[in-house]
This record gives sequence, structure tokens and C-alpha cells, in this order.
Amino acid sequence: MKRNTVLKQQHVKRKNGGRYSELWRKTRDLGSWCLKISALLTGLAGISVLFVFLYSYLLTSPYIRLEQVEIVGVDEAMTKELREMSGLNFELSLLAIDVDEVQKKLEKHPWVRTVEVEKQFPHGLLIRAEKEEPRALVVAEKLYYMNRFGKVFKEVGPNEAVDFPIVTGVSADQTDRQKQVGFSMQVLQFLETQKDPWSPKNLSEIHVKKDGDVSLYFSFLPAAVKLRAQNLESKMEELKRVVEHLNSTGRMHTVKAIHLDYGEGAVVSFKKG
Repeated sequence: MKRNTVLKQQHVKRKNGGRYSELWRKTRDLGSWCLKISALLTGLAGISVLFVFLYSYLLTSPYIRLEQVEIVGVDEAMTKELREMSGLNFELSLLAIDVDEVQKKLEKHPWVRTVEVEKQFPHGLLIRAEKEEPRALVVAEKLYYMNRFGKVFKEVGPNEAVDFPIVTGVSADQTDRQKQVGFSMQVLQFLETQKDPWSPKNLSEIHVKKDGDVSLYFSFLPAAVKLRAQNLESKMEELKRVVEHLNSTGRMHTVKAIHLDYGEGAVVSFKKG
């Protein structure tokens, strides 16, 4: 009996000792992992601080500091204006310059059609700009410039050039106005393919209606030419023949209008008296 009792007590001691040993091993492993994780986090924090320090240094580093801004594609006066609008800080490095922000600033210039900003390491910034080219003036409450794409882009200011064909008759309704501007562009684009005196430089006015009917006023003709904008190409040779005939017969100065909007042929109306 005593022997069995002793064996049982030893078995209980071994069992309890095994539990304590297992618990200690797990605690030790957990501590080891905690130390490893702490070391890893400390290392990452150190690397982050290093990157922040390096980035802060590069933002003002003289090795990639902005020293030169080149603007191409526009004249000297506009180059100066764009340089001032950009608001560039030559104390900063190229890394600190937001090209998208600079581009948005420059796009606000009323004469800028397109603009691109490009970093050129280590010290340069290249700005490519395209200036708007007026093709006509549009009378709509005020006088505006229209480019070759039919976009009305800027009000005409004091002392600005006005030697362009004038588009009149446009509607106050935005949708109708856009259609009318489109009709006028059809006329201008076709006349750009013509030789003098039928080129746009001799066109004084395009009076355009909502349905596409237009009246053209050329500087060398005393009469209005009435037709549909869509039919100008097919009617052009007929118009030339009519004008040649009127000039040869000496009656051009008495003509009020040449109508090419009656289907086939042309109708000429004369001034009274």
C-alpha cells in the first residue's frame, strides 16, 4: 500500500511539473515573439523617420533645386505673363513642385488653349503652351473671340485686334447659339480652301440663323450672298459665275442680294432706282 501511494504521489508531481514546464516554455516563446515584433516595429519606425528626414532634405536640396523655367510655344509677352502666373518658388526643389497645380494656374490665362508642364531633372521645368488663334468675332451681348474649333473663348478687350469676320444673329439660347456657331465654322472652314478674293480675309460678316440659313458679306461685293451653310460647297462655282456675269455687264453696283437658297440656279435682287 505504501509503495502504491508513493508511486501515485510521484506521478502527480511529474504531471504538475510538466504543466509548469509547458507554461514556462509558452511564456518564453511569447516573450521572444514580443521582442522580435518590438524590434521590427522599432526598425520600421527608424526607417520611416529616415525617409521623412531624407524627403524633407530633398524638398530643399540644392542638388535638385529649381533654377530654370523654359516656356515654349508662345510669344515673349505671353511668356512673361505665364511665368508670373505660375507662382514658382525657386527656393524649392523639383520634388516640391506640383506640376498639375501649376498647369491649372496657367490654364486660367484667357489666351491659353493647351498647356503642359514637365519636370526636367536636376534643375529645369519645361512649359509647353499653345496660344488661341481667333478665326472670327461673335456678337453675343458683347464681342467675343472664336477659335478655329468654333469655341468662343474670350471677350474682346480694349486695344485688342478686331480684324476678323464678324458672326452676327446668334441666339441668346445656349443650344441654338452653339448650332449657329457651328454653321459659321462650316462657312469659314470651306472658304479657307478658296483662293482670293473668296478667302476669309475678304469676308466681313456672317449673319447666321437657327436653321442654317446664312448671309455672307464680302468686302469686294456690295451685295449679300444668301444660302444655306451646308450648301456652300456645291453653290460656290455658281456664285462665282453670277458675280463674273454681273461684273462683266456693269450691274454689280446695283445688286442688293444674290440668293442661292432656292434650289437650282440663283436669284439676283437689285436695288430700287
